[in-house]
Parts: sequence; structure tokens; C-alpha cells
Amino acid sequence: MFARMVIVTGLSGAGKTQAMRSLEDLGYFCVDNLPPALIPKFAELCAQTARRINNIALVVDIRGGDFFRDLAEILDELHDNKIYFEVLFLEASDDVLIRRFKESRRRHPLGTGEVLPSIQEERVLLEEIRGCANVIIDTSNLTPRQLKEKLAELFSGDTQTKLLVSVISFGFKYGIPLDSDLVIDVRFLPNPFYNPVMRPLTGNDPAVEEFVFDSPVTAEFMQRFSELVEFLIPCYINEGKTTLMISIGCTGGMHRSVALANRLGDTLNKKDYRVTVRHRDIGKNV
Repeated sequence: MFARMVIVTGLSGAGKTQAMRSLEDLGYFCVDNLPPALIPKFAELCAQTARRINNIALVVDIRGGDFFRDLAEILDELHDNKIYFEVLFLEASDDVLIRRFKESRRRHPLGTGEVLPSIQEERVLLEEIRGCANVIIDTSNLTPRQLKEKLAELFSGDTQTKLLVSVISFGFKYGIPLDSDLVIDVRFLPNPFYNPVMRPLTGNDPAVEEFVFDSPVTAEFMQRFSELVEFLIPCYINEGKTTLMISIGCTGGMHRSVALANRLGDTLNKKDYRVTVRHRDIGKNV
């Protein structure tokens, strides 16, 4: 069974899309504009799937039209079936919602003309659901980043799970990974390529790893580089960053960069960070 289900609803323009993106960054399986009648079946499907889904976030709002009117009844059904859920309700003041609709140039789901009457009508329609909410957030004075931080406080139990660190080795001859956050050039380190025995091997082989780290320069660099990354990660977390891609490059992406990427991944894993290690170009020289 999934650990947590959050039903996100509220006023149009109050930030539900931003909330969904934030919850997705926190590891939630998110579905937007799901008809309420499908919620129990969807929860059952998630509980039975072979791929474990820990957390679910469902955005349900007035866009569902007549389907949305069944939400209160569906919530009662979830209670009866012992399915635990939380309702997150987002709202904002009339003047802020009007400004947001004007800026986005989008039509309110309930009308085609003036925005204010549609907002007022929506408040009335959502009054019952608002009363069922576990969490109510007024986004009138919140920036997207502040909303994201607030949701992280409410729906993420571990701050370190908010950042996924991707360590990638690559070869400069094949180009720098375009989505890199940090790019490290390790072509100054001793190169196993010039050793005929190690040339066909990779940084995953113990002989190459030993050769690379046998150099005092490599050992000192790795220590300083690891300390820098460990210093930066909490700073990125505080900035609300959810992914950090560290690209380590040598000439061909086969020896030095692979060995260092593996070592950095091991170091961060021991610190209980979420880390993936990938070797982009490891087979291109073979």
C-alpha cells in the first residue's frame, strides 16, 4: 500500500499546478485533473502495482465540471474503505486571482467574461471541500519558491530526499552534457590510455582505478573535490533545488572520469544522499 495520498484542490489560479510540480519533485506520483469517481480505483491500482509507489498526489478541481461535484461523496467512500488521505486546499484573495488570470491571459473554468463573478461562484462551490481540508494555504503573498518550501515542510519528512545527485562521467571529445550543473575537467590527471595493458580497460576495472588514484595529485584533488560537493549540496537544498547533475570529464570518458565518478558516488552514498552514477561514453572508444 502507498504511504501517503494527497488530494490537491482549491481555487483556480491559486497555485495547484505549482503545487503538483513541487510534490512531483518530492517523489510523489502525480495525476492532474483526475475525475473524483476514479480516485478509489486509482488508489487500488497503485496499491496493487508491482512497482512500489510510496506517495500519490491527485489534483482535483472545478475543471472536472459535473464530475467534480461528486468529490465530497468520494472522500466519504475513501474514509469508509479505510484509505488514508489528506486534502490540501489552495486559495488566494480575489484581487490576486484576478491579476494572475490577467497576466496568464487564461479563461476561468467557470466563465467566459468577467473573472470576479467566476471566482466568487467557485468559492461557493468549494466551500464544503474547504471545510474538509487538512491543510489550507493562502498563496496570495507567496512566491513559487516559498510555496515549494512550504510544501516541502509539510509533505517531505527527510530534507535530504529533496535532492537527487546525478554523477556522470563523459569524454570531452564527445561534448559536455548539456544539462550539467557542475562540470569538472580531470584531463590533468595521469592517463591510463597510454599504458597498453590498461588501454582496453575502463575506470570500472580495479587496475585502472588503482593507477588513477595512485597519483598523489588524484588523491588530493578527490579529497578537495568531495569536500566542495558536500559543502554545496546543503546550499542547493536550501535554494530549493531538487536535482544536481555533476559531470566529470576526461578525454574519452573511459578511464579517469569513470574512476572519479565512481569514487564520488561512493562517498555521497555513505553520507546517505540520493545518488545515481552513469558513464555516458564508457563504450564509445571500444
